[in-house]
Amino acid sequence: MNTLSVSFLEYLYQMQKETTLHGKWIQYADIFPILKKSIIKPLQIGSSEEGTPIYSLKFGSGKKKILIWSQMHGNESTGTKALFDLFNCFNKSKNDLFKTILAECTILCIPMLNPDGALKYTRANANNIDLNRDAVAQKATESRLLRDVLNSFNPMFCFNLHDQRTIFGVEGAKKPATISFLAPSEEITRKITEGRKATMNVIVAMNSLMQQVIPNHIGRYSDEFYPTATGDVFQKLGHPTILIEAGHYPDDYEREKVRKFNFFALLKGINHIAITTEFTMYQPYFDIPNNQKFFFDIIERTSEKKEDIGYQYKDTVIDNQLVSEKKIEKTGDLSNYLSHQEIISKK
Repeated sequence: MNTLSVSFLEYLYQMQKETTLHGKWIQYADIFPILKKSIIKPLQIGSSEEGTPIYSLKFGSGKKKILIWSQMHGNESTGTKALFDLFNCFNKSKNDLFKTILAECTILCIPMLNPDGALKYTRANANNIDLNRDAVAQKATESRLLRDVLNSFNPMFCFNLHDQRTIFGVEGAKKPATISFLAPSEEITRKITEGRKATMNVIVAMNSLMQQVIPNHIGRYSDEFYPTATGDVFQKLGHPTILIEAGHYPDDYEREKVRKFNFFALLKGINHIAITTEFTMYQPYFDIPNNQKFFFDIIERTSEKKEDIGYQYKDTVIDNQLVSEKKIEKTGDLSNYLSHQEIISKK
């Protein structure tokens, strides 16, 4: 199933990484200059609630249509960086891999669905609407825009790119969940429908690669049914939707290493769709361990277990700078929790 070698992907990423994008706070002002010089010409498909342009990029001529969007949560930018790395591949690389993808697939990407939230570094849009819980009501301009694109483009597969918090670890492993996948449910019983099978099939292919790159750092996100969530609704509408959650990797709070892993997973998924005719093999999806919440950013351990202190970093914009501040999240006996950094207190 794995047709992409890790060494090739490492080389490709070093050659095509978009070096003008860095860190967690990615705004419209950061991506607009890149869009202007792109060989793949961007199309303005609408505007945000506050009037910021929203663009799409479309490439390929194949029958298999793939819709990809990122930053529907404004403070989740890892997928956006990975998309621009991917755009460089299609803009510049002459490798046969990309010729095959372009011949088999037509790909439509929206690299920043929520530019107002991106500017303010917030999850919600300018009207405090969570776009990922607005797929039914469609109160937000951005939600309606995405639905219009879905209806007119009629994709075979969708990729919904998100970031997950540093609290998630991999069940059965003492490691953070660096990349997590989800095949969303279509209804409350979480029935394994044909659409979910196809989604799981693509995830199985991505997981097979990522276990070579960052073994035991791959999680499976909860498939609890959310009737208003974008992935669940799109899945129900007949568009298999792959959720990729970019999480934490040791010493990578800027999510630059995770950006590369996100790029690897996304390219693997797209290539798998391009070269596959039967999306029926799905059972290994359930071998991917669950995500579990058992990490703190910092735990201050004391000689008395009941006095442990768990901290999480909280990101806020102060004087136009993104600042991470350490906040107490939980105190007491934290012996069942892990942390990305540990402090031993003498008190």
